[in-house]
Amino acid sequence: MQEFIPPISKRELEIEKQKAKIIRKSSWWKKKISVGVCYYCGKKTPPEELTMDHLIPLIRGGKSKKGNLVPCCKDCNNKKKYLLPFEWEDYLKSLDSFDPEKIL
Repeated sequence: MQEFIPPISKRELEIEKQKAKIIRKSSWWKKKISVGVCYYCGKKTPPEELTMDHLIPLIRGGKSKKGNLVPCCKDCNNKKKYLLPFEWEDYLKSLDSFDPEKIL
């Protein structure tokens, strides 16, 4: 993957992170995680272990708004990192088509 230049300044990034902290304490977020399911893999996860993920990452221009925030397991969040939704889908498709027999 090519390196990218963040479309937002460090100051804007910090503001969006602060907004996310506030949203994490909201009843809206608590209700979202109470379902206990990762948005990406569908894995049942204890609510306290779910993380907040920005569908469009902050560093790629996303905002800390309800429509851009989803609960996800730590594993998916660590793998997704700064990927945009279509890049994440491509990554998942590449896993489905991976055949270890082709390497041998």
